[in-house]
Amino acid sequence: MKLSDYAKKVGVSYKTAHRWWKAGQLKGYQIPSTGTIIIESDDRIEQERIALIYARVSSAEAKANLDRQAIRLTDYSIARGYRIYKVVKEVGSGLNDNRKLLSNALQDSNYNILVAEHRDRITRFRLNYIKLLLEATGKKLEIVNDADNGKDELMQDLVSVITSFVQRIYGLRRAKGKTEKLIAELKTNGVEE
Repeated sequence: MKLSDYAKKVGVSYKTAHRWWKAGQLKGYQIPSTGTIIIESDDRIEQERIALIYARVSSAEAKANLDRQAIRLTDYSIARGYRIYKVVKEVGSGLNDNRKLLSNALQDSNYNILVAEHRDRITRFRLNYIKLLLEATGKKLEIVNDADNGKDELMQDLVSVITSFVQRIYGLRRAKGKTEKLIAELKTNGVEE
């Protein structure tokens, strides 16, 4: 099939399809007399790569970095030839597993590549579960700047574990105090079971 027909079928511009052919991503040949590019169809037409960009910072003080992160990820996605579906920017802890914007992004069916700058932008722990979830729905997680030194990643994980435990301890103390206060209040009001 002609390259222009291939581009229409896949849903990309001719220019993008031509760039893919030049990069060797498409099998085909060029007719010498006319210059027409013929793509050899084997019924495995590459799906259009549609990206959802996810940028996150931990605190409102780092909001300027959030915008810069989103711009870097947008530039990266364009350079990779992805069509950008949406840019999601979120302020929240990587330890928080109840981030509304990330939850919505994971459930969105309008993209096939989730792009993040670092693995800890998605989550501090158990990233493999998110990868498996995305793969099960036909999507892929692409980390732009993955940790290439295991020691750095191990140190980050250790700090994250300590931070998580400290937050839980203080949270448990607060919960214990609330429970004791509730019991004392019930006793003073004469309501006992």
